[in-house]
Amino acid sequence: MISSWVWASVAASCFLNPRHRPTLLQLAGLIIVSWAVLIVMGDHAGAASTRNERAVASVERTAGEPSIAIVSLRNQRITVYDANGWILRAPVSSGQKGRETPAGIFSVIQKEAEHYSNLYDDAKLGMRVIVAPTDGAPVEIAHPALFSPKPGAGAVAAARAAEAQDAASKADQARLAAATASRESARAMAPVRAAEKLKLKAEAQLVAAERAVASAGSAEAKERAEDAKAKADASVAELEAQVAAAKAELQPKLDAATSAREAAVEAEKIRVAAAETAREAARDLEPVSVFISRKTQRLYVRQAFQPILESPVTIQDVDRPIGTHVFTAMERIGGGVDMRWSVVSLDSGHTDGGVADAKAALDRIAIPQDALDRIAGIASPRSSLIISDEALSAETSKGTEFVVLMSGEPQGGIKFRRRGLETARYERHLPYWRSPFAGPFSTW
Repeated sequence: MISSWVWASVAASCFLNPRHRPTLLQLAGLIIVSWAVLIVMGDHAGAASTRNERAVASVERTAGEPSIAIVSLRNQRITVYDANGWILRAPVSSGQKGRETPAGIFSVIQKEAEHYSNLYDDAKLGMRVIVAPTDGAPVEIAHPALFSPKPGAGAVAAARAAEAQDAASKADQARLAAATASRESARAMAPVRAAEKLKLKAEAQLVAAERAVASAGSAEAKERAEDAKAKADASVAELEAQVAAAKAELQPKLDAATSAREAAVEAEKIRVAAAETAREAARDLEPVSVFISRKTQRLYVRQAFQPILESPVTIQDVDRPIGTHVFTAMERIGGGVDMRWSVVSLDSGHTDGGVADAKAALDRIAIPQDALDRIAGIASPRSSLIISDEALSAETSKGTEFVVLMSGEPQGGIKFRRRGLETARYERHLPYWRSPFAGPFSTW
């Protein structure tokens, strides 16, 4: 889907990974990629003639984690923002008439330009991408209806992570202790087996001696047989004592090995439980997306690209347009007990950047208490609240973020793509990447 466009992914990878801060070469690559992939069945030659005429701009300050990207179709420009303002501006070229780049709200769900591990390379996904018919920028906003962080969530997550690390360390130690105890018991078993083998041999000699006594034909032969029998008896008795002593020494080590194995099993159970608890606490810190539609009069909540809640909402004057507003949680403030929010209003003509319209939209919405109780305190940086006259696009599906298309704007690219029946993969080489709307179409 559109939310997986690679140009946004490249922008994210440049700034999210501190080891991949944008160099001039990377910025130039971003121009090429954004130009190539934003062309929706456009004229490549026309775009090529203009893309070098506009320059990429970036701030001098250290860029923070990007939270939102805005593509202005009017100005043919993408701007990426962190919590403190814009950090990158680059030119783009959008689709031609009849195959227009659709305006709306999308997000990054894939990174394809170069693959970096999601686990080990700081590749955080889900950055909000707004394709706006005009220009726009995030404007700071405060309103009591905007969600607040869960009190102490960061401290709880850190504590749970420490507990999980401690449990993992103890599980490792328990496994090592069990292995050591097992080796000790195996070493202690060797003398027992050796003594038992010698005892069996001595018992066989004793049986042979007893037969010799019984079959002795002369007094001298019987005396020799009696002497051999006595020695065999003594050897058996001595070896029985050795076996008993070896077993007595072995038993504590067997008990220790059994106890160590049981302790290792229990430590592993604790490790697994602690790891899951830590994951749950970490999930509480993941960005959450809330979407409220005037058209359906419903609220939808997603986290990590998965739906977690859906609820009806009450909207005052439901027949009156409410606009489309994207609220983004920028950073924690007030010692982590509050959140700083920004808003982008897609269809506001006010000089305040749409703040008045956005506040008016929030004033008109009443969320049921049970839903409020479930989503209370969920806000974390990069969480978002979208309010729109539109319903969710059919592009919103499993494993995606919310996708909203502006019904009052051309959607030529979307309409054209929906007629396609075949699928194709992205081309991965630079400098030219095939448009996702050219020829066969991707199943986004």
